[in-house]
Amino acid sequence: MLFPDYRARRLRQNAAFRRMVRETTLSTDDLMLPLFAINGKNVKNPIASMPGHFQLSVDNLVKTVEEAFELGIPAIMLFGLPSKKDPLGTRAYAKDGIVQRAVSAIKNKVPDMAVVTDVCLCQYTDHGHCGIVEKGVIENDATLDLLARTAVSHAKAGADMVAPSDMMDGRIAALREALDDSQFDLTPIMSYAAKYCSAFYGPFRDAAHSAPQFGDRRTYQMDPANSLEAIREVTMDVEEGADIIMIKPALPYLDIISRVRDEIDLPVAAYNVSGEYAMIKAAEKMGWIDGPKVMMETLTSIKRAGADIIMTYFAMDAARMLRG
Repeated sequence: MLFPDYRARRLRQNAAFRRMVRETTLSTDDLMLPLFAINGKNVKNPIASMPGHFQLSVDNLVKTVEEAFELGIPAIMLFGLPSKKDPLGTRAYAKDGIVQRAVSAIKNKVPDMAVVTDVCLCQYTDHGHCGIVEKGVIENDATLDLLARTAVSHAKAGADMVAPSDMMDGRIAALREALDDSQFDLTPIMSYAAKYCSAFYGPFRDAAHSAPQFGDRRTYQMDPANSLEAIREVTMDVEEGADIIMIKPALPYLDIISRVRDEIDLPVAAYNVSGEYAMIKAAEKMGWIDGPKVMMETLTSIKRAGADIIMTYFAMDAARMLRG
């Protein structure tokens, strides 16, 4: 029998060879942990659709951040659940808002943890949409000022980076201008640049109490069928001043991550979203898969596609595995 000169199995014969030729290496440095802050004291409400995650009062949130920092996770993404909501989402940019207080407490206790804050209105509006609603229409330009005010309030509280997730046109430029005018010109913006109108967000909406009360978000989030549009969105955000580009969700859009990585030279982030997390956890509970192995394979696939940063609910579990 004639064999080729090259035999792929030669370099698969032992663990040392496999490590030496491994093309993609996952590290704790790649991970960002999403967390949910809620009012009260000693609150730790389990999120049923996201096993292992909780709505946390500030005191418990700080403890979780300390644990994440000890595991080597360099950054968290902070979402807030306000005590009350209104049509303009005023608690999003209130000086004593839940995110503002949580940021201050975290930076006081764990100053070297990078705190990134989600900038959006959906958790704070009584209608659940990411912008101002007038006569059933989400008003793009009227929303920009409120988003900018939210970003500045987070920076004043001590946030290291802001991350607008609203998908309003022009919001990166609006935030950049507002931050610069408020002497936060060194505060970077991580843009949810290609955020798809996805069915994978269900558990998050349970956790953040952010489901829209009418209609859906198709007029501002992207059609899952489109990829050229993602490049247009990303290009606009880069031109407006974004420092990091995010694609959300991750797994159904690995092609978008790869394409964006090829076309821009900024850091690329990907959000391994709640539905992706929940599916693996559910299948693991049923005994259908090896959960930890599927988790690591999933995160490695996102890194292999081109993501420099992976925002994931698996961050702490993955960090523990990576530490050995």
